[in-house]
Amino acid sequence: MSLYSREYRRSIDQPEVFWAEQAKRLPWTTMPRTMLSYDDQGHARWYPDGELNLCHAALDHHVEQGRGDQAAVLWDSPVTGSRRRLSYVELRDRVARFAGALKGLGVEKGDRVIIYMPMVPEALIAMLACARLGAVHSVVFGGFAPHELAVRIEDAEPRVVVAASCGVEVDRVLPYKPIVDAAIEQSAYKPDACIVLQREQCRAELEARDHDWASLEAGAAPAACVPVKATDPLYVLYTSGTTGKPKGVVRDTGGYGVALHYSMEAIYDMAPGEVFFSASDVGWVVGHSYIVYGPLLRGCTTVVYEGKPVRTPDAGAFWRLIAEYRVKAFFTAPTAFRAIKKEDPDGTLLREYDVSSLKALFLAGERLDPPTFHWLEDLLEVPVIDHWWQTETGWPIAANLQGLEPMPVKAGSATVSVPGFDVRILDREGHDAPALEQGSVVIKQPLPPGCLTGIWRDPRRFHAAYMAAYPGYYLTGDAGYLDEDGYLFIMGRTDDVINVAGHRLSTGEMEEVVGGHPAVAECAVIGIHDALKGQVPVGLVIPKDGFDGSEVDLERELIARVRDIIGPVACFKQVLVVDRLPKTRSGKILRKLLRHMADGQEYGVPSTIDDPASLSDVHEAMKARSLGSADQARQR
Repeated sequence: MSLYSREYRRSIDQPEVFWAEQAKRLPWTTMPRTMLSYDDQGHARWYPDGELNLCHAALDHHVEQGRGDQAAVLWDSPVTGSRRRLSYVELRDRVARFAGALKGLGVEKGDRVIIYMPMVPEALIAMLACARLGAVHSVVFGGFAPHELAVRIEDAEPRVVVAASCGVEVDRVLPYKPIVDAAIEQSAYKPDACIVLQREQCRAELEARDHDWASLEAGAAPAACVPVKATDPLYVLYTSGTTGKPKGVVRDTGGYGVALHYSMEAIYDMAPGEVFFSASDVGWVVGHSYIVYGPLLRGCTTVVYEGKPVRTPDAGAFWRLIAEYRVKAFFTAPTAFRAIKKEDPDGTLLREYDVSSLKALFLAGERLDPPTFHWLEDLLEVPVIDHWWQTETGWPIAANLQGLEPMPVKAGSATVSVPGFDVRILDREGHDAPALEQGSVVIKQPLPPGCLTGIWRDPRRFHAAYMAAYPGYYLTGDAGYLDEDGYLFIMGRTDDVINVAGHRLSTGEMEEVVGGHPAVAECAVIGIHDALKGQVPVGLVIPKDGFDGSEVDLERELIARVRDIIGPVACFKQVLVVDRLPKTRSGKILRKLLRHMADGQEYGVPSTIDDPASLSDVHEAMKARSLGSADQARQR
């Protein structure tokens, strides 16, 4: 058996032994004796009798080990022209003082704190300060509208809200304080206080409940780390696309810490002192796991970037950061590189930088389409690794484990299941599907450490949403298949599998074909209602910059490609050329919303949308082609 196979089988056959070994690598206050227990609904709870403090494990422990002068955070903000370096001892001291400031406002173990911040070091300081006190943080993406922030305040009931005076983007400054004030006004629950980090780009007017961050931190006494149970919550993170009652994913402390530490070595091949760069935001799960906690628990240096993949100042921004900070592993979403490819299709800007420090590029957040994979593979001399995970799992489910046993790459596959995750493909009757047959991707219980332990204040919703469909399994909501070598292919959300005249077809597979055309920068394929066939696919395509061909010819060529590669059974006969596609801020195309629009159904604009104007552009394109019932669609 290979090294991977041996480790994977141990994690599945002897999970308590395997995860006991990993737990020993963290500094516990009380080492757990019981590795795994179950709650009254049969859901896994890891290390129930262990105690630790994750801030201590991420900061104080490294200082005690003599690495206090090492860089912990490298902040780079091209939108403000600022940079900053914080060593481990500097970060520990600032976190301890800010924890003291929170404590002075009454924040105690178990209290909630909402953090509404841009990508600045203080966002990390606020998160770690909460962890230091045993308080539960809930980071809300900076820029969310007042209503969306208000429903999260009502659900989490924070004692304190921590905010910045503004966020800074490429072409504008977004004042945050009016949004926070409006959200508190709308919320039935009122926090005790609001701490405001004043930024020079837009200073905020402070009211009676408000406190200036700098003054508060300067006058605070450092707070000590408060040990908590491994099963106590570290944070609540509201999932993207939330509508109505928010769905707050609850993450525990001990299992999460163990899983992240393991993943930093086994998946990302990172050692203490090395530089890790994740181009995400602390408002998303990637930011929690691989900007803040993962790199710091492993003793690495984390790059915090306040900018975009393009226009800050150009499509070479990532290459600059990798070169300047000697980044070993880089992690971002495929949509970022599609934007780069659109503006710099030949990768000419890469030649301006020495990126020899880079050993692997990791992509997640959505499926890595083969055209983007091949473009990156041709451009770089390092492994290009697709890996798959979710907000709910907190760390990768499937990956090519660079620190354990690198494997041959297959375009379109997230490679193999990570140790701890027993991934299965089930058919509609709940039976194991044979190799190469698509079905529902599930994970056999128990889930490994680090995964969600519930939905905040709603255990029934947790069970109904994730555990009830296939008893004994966690429902991922994704469709995919395993090939003969055990490689996992995620083809999209379960509802992205369409039924065309009785044939179940993957829109993800069609997107592969469409995206492989040399003129296509980005695309989405959706299934829309058809009276005769049930559903038919429609392509929405963004051409590459500089495309000057005929849209009619492009449509004809794309239809022919799908017919030649997938077959006439796909009934792929319509392509809309658009300037932009509606996406979440984390880069996911809002395919379900597009389907509702095309089918004439009511649709809501999610709080996570990056560019609301993109909806009207696509809507007009649909109406111009008399697509489905798009002219009857109404925004609710």
